[in-house]
Amino acid sequence: MAERGRPTDYKPDYAEQAAKLCALGATDFELADFFKVDTRTIYRWKNVHEDFCQALIVGKENSDTRVERALYNRAVGYTFESEKVFQFQGEVIRAATVEHVAPDPGAAKLWLTNRKPNNWRDKQDHTLSNPDGSPIVFQNIFEAKPDGQ
Repeated sequence: MAERGRPTDYKPDYAEQAAKLCALGATDFELADFFKVDTRTIYRWKNVHEDFCQALIVGKENSDTRVERALYNRAVGYTFESEKVFQFQGEVIRAATVEHVAPDPGAAKLWLTNRKPNNWRDKQDHTLSNPDGSPIVFQNIFEAKPDGQ
């Protein structure tokens, strides 16, 4: 029995193209736009073509690694070489400089929240107990007094 539906637009070289696009940060939606197909077609290609699926995984890992490194650098601060351009007495002067970007507390908190969630998560769990570790026993102080008062 022949397959139903329209023949696939998939070509084997799409895997390599998709890997490169994903390494540059492309999403599945952007891949669909590039290949001029619907996003559902990208999902279907991932399910049917193992080489395409693996190419996307590798490409996305590469871009994720670059973002992780950039976040880490923001968290701890970094130094980079730069060039200042200015004009002095009508002459353009270029001066090599070294600039420093201070650590970003927001990036550091995000990094630590994800890397050490038990120590840095926003929600803290609190357990109440006696100094010896036994549970606290609560008494109802509003109970009626035995003499009827």
